Amino acid sequence: MMTKKWLSSATVAVGLAVLLAVWPVTQPQAQPAPPVAVQIDSDDIGGVVTSKNGPEAGVWVIAETTDLGTRFAKIAVTDERGRYVVPDLPKATYNVWVRGYGLVDAPQVKTAPGKTLSSPLVVHFQLRPEPLAH
Repeated sequence: MMTKKWLSSATVAVGLAVLLAVWPVTQPQAQPAPPVAVQIDSDDIGGVVTSKNGPEAGVWVIAETTDLGTRFAKIAVTDERGRYVVPDLPKATYNVWVRGYGLVDAPQVKTAPGKTLSSPLVVHFQLRPEPLAH
């Protein structure tokens, strides 16, 4: 009786092993991941910072205004995918630019959160390396 159970279990195990060995295996395709949208709301400014080498991590995105009776600035830092969000901005017109070590400051973009064709506003920057001093 015990031998019959053992033989039955061994047959099932061998059958399963053979089935798994001959089962068609799909090879994963190396495809670039689709860009992940930055999640922002109507009082945020967000986007992606890139250079010719791809996303720029660890650079500063600065949003500044003088429309509020005094100079007001908020700074965000990009993540490993170059994404940033400057959150919870008061309604105003902002100059937004990007600054990073070894990179030329991006030209300033004048904008207001939530006041573009694609609402809420998403600003993308393209950075270039800073020239070496002679």
